Amino acid sequence: MIFLAALIFGAISAFAFQPFGMWPLMPPAFALLADLVWRAPRMRSALLVGWLFGLGQFCVGLNWIATAFTFQAKMPPWLGWLAVVLLSLYLAVYPMLATGLAKRFGGSRLSLVLALGGGWALTEWLRATMFTGFSWNPVGVALVDIPLRDTTRLIGTYGLSGLLVLIGGAAWLLAKREWKPGAGIVAGAIVLLVAADLAVPVLLDRPSLPIRIVQPNIGQDQRWSPDAAKAHLDALVDMSVGGRTTPRLLFWPESAVTYPLDDQRPAAKWNVVGDRLAATSGLGADQLLLAGSEALNSSDGVNVTGAANRVFVLGPLGNVLGRYDKAHLVPYGEYLPMRPLLSTLGISRLAPGDLDFAAGPGPQTLTLPGGTKVGLQICYEMIFSGEVVDRANRPDFLFNPSNDAWFGRWGPPQHLAQARLRAVEEGLPVIRATPTGISALVDADGALLSSLPWKTAGVIDATLPAPRGPTLFATLGNLVPILAAMALLLAAIALHGRRRYSAT
Repeated sequence: MIFLAALIFGAISAFAFQPFGMWPLMPPAFALLADLVWRAPRMRSALLVGWLFGLGQFCVGLNWIATAFTFQAKMPPWLGWLAVVLLSLYLAVYPMLATGLAKRFGGSRLSLVLALGGGWALTEWLRATMFTGFSWNPVGVALVDIPLRDTTRLIGTYGLSGLLVLIGGAAWLLAKREWKPGAGIVAGAIVLLVAADLAVPVLLDRPSLPIRIVQPNIGQDQRWSPDAAKAHLDALVDMSVGGRTTPRLLFWPESAVTYPLDDQRPAAKWNVVGDRLAATSGLGADQLLLAGSEALNSSDGVNVTGAANRVFVLGPLGNVLGRYDKAHLVPYGEYLPMRPLLSTLGISRLAPGDLDFAAGPGPQTLTLPGGTKVGLQICYEMIFSGEVVDRANRPDFLFNPSNDAWFGRWGPPQHLAQARLRAVEEGLPVIRATPTGISALVDADGALLSSLPWKTAGVIDATLPAPRGPTLFATLGNLVPILAAMALLLAAIALHGRRRYSAT
């Protein structure tokens, strides 16, 4: 019975994430999980409870992955649902490890809660790190719309996840009439929230730059059509140069220009120059365009031997003023692991094209004409807490061009929620431009200033928000949540050991 309950509670907790945002479901889910682990008769039962809880949460929360397969004609749609389940079977190992730690050191209810909270934060960090990492939907992101999100300035997203687990555990302790430890955890959460509000860095003085974010509403089923490429580019240009305002910075989505804007083959030089001029036609002398496109590499000057997912900073004459190559690539989307074997089996990349992308060097800051600094993270890269900023050259804002057009209805709002936590963690505004939504402007506190709905064409005209000074997390990164998680585990071990010593 406890195993079925774990699976059901996990599945229900997924509705705390976007697009539903029913965050009050998450703390009770962890209260019930703590109770199930406590009642599990053996270690292997506790491990299975955690694995089933994670399986339910991931299968429901990641259902948007199945939608991606509907855009790949070479693979049947049912394979998408199989991929969701198979991925969830693996991801559920991390909650399983957390409940295993809780059972091992849960000699008392309090030590179980402390071990579960610390173990959950630590295993979420591991999930973001192991085997290239997949950190989508850390449980803390469910709190993005309430004040507790401010604590990520201090403890980061994985710390926020651990805090959420502790709050659920506190509810369980209070339900069991363990008033002091339950109230102590709640008081600790309040103190942490107050500390985060007192430690908020000041807003920095930066020039007020008018910006425009362009969302053309070009679906995944249309955007790679060669026959429609020019029409799509014309639509982007028209949306960029019209209106009553004259933006200084224009932001287009990931791969907005489906022509390659860089090509190492000499024979392609004039096509590339023409495409850059077409993309920047109508720009004023002091305007800049930040646009995503592919770049093609050639080792012999004749054949295409590689590619990169790139963002270009373009001037009004199509001149390239800066570039950034995506570093954290999506397995099966931008490259095919074990290509010789999988290609033989008829499995291909979900994104169009047969060439694997090459990874860029990592987070970079580009200095734009005028001195404003932009940090870039393309699409999927934005979900990795602590890995989005070049700390040696801190930017004034983050630009996250993305293609959520193949993420279904659930993926885009989940992606935006995670981008908002990056804003709070780093104290930096975030700009998101996507082809079908949700494009958005987020301030340095994670507040959603403006957004364009899913599957809607439009632009956001605004002024670039000011950044804050570096937060504690921006300075120390994931060292903070890792140390906090270890402290909780050590406290649980100490309580567990003291209880065992008292019993003897």
